Amino acid sequence: MNKTNFFLDTAIFGGFLAALTPELTGLPIHEWLSLALAGTLIVHLLLHWNWITAVLKTFFRKLFHLSRLKFAVDFLLLISMVTVMVSGLMVSRVVLPVLGLTVTENPVWEVLHSLSAELVLWLAALHVALNWKWVVSAFKRYILIPLRSVRLRAFGTQAQPVVVKAETPHRR
Repeated sequence: MNKTNFFLDTAIFGGFLAALTPELTGLPIHEWLSLALAGTLIVHLLLHWNWITAVLKTFFRKLFHLSRLKFAVDFLLLISMVTVMVSGLMVSRVVLPVLGLTVTENPVWEVLHSLSAELVLWLAALHVALNWKWVVSAFKRYILIPLRSVRLRAFGTQAQPVVVKAETPHRR
């Protein structure tokens, strides 16, 4: 489960960074990638459903705990992501026409899309920061340790650190 979470979260993060700048990817990739991110976010929520319900059960019982802060940030992130995705669909120039749908242009959707995208960026950064210990631990467990074992198998021995001896001053 943790391995699945790590790689799904990494894919979401990478997709989010790519979709963040439509000038970089182009509008078609921006829109289709954003739509795919909506699906992966649903999977992410389902994988974390037990945590969500556990925090909700104790949300008002304790005065303060980190889970409450994480939940509040995550809830705001969810609301802003839904807002950015709905507003993105309302201003879509690629996805909706392909699906045979049209919407009336309204500049409010553009402003809402821009503002909610900015909010998603800040809340996603805060989400990563609040979970940084897990991110580092999972990165070590699922990336660094396997790479180290590949290196050991390839070269047969563990690389030994180089020890530099300090020169001792000559005595007269």
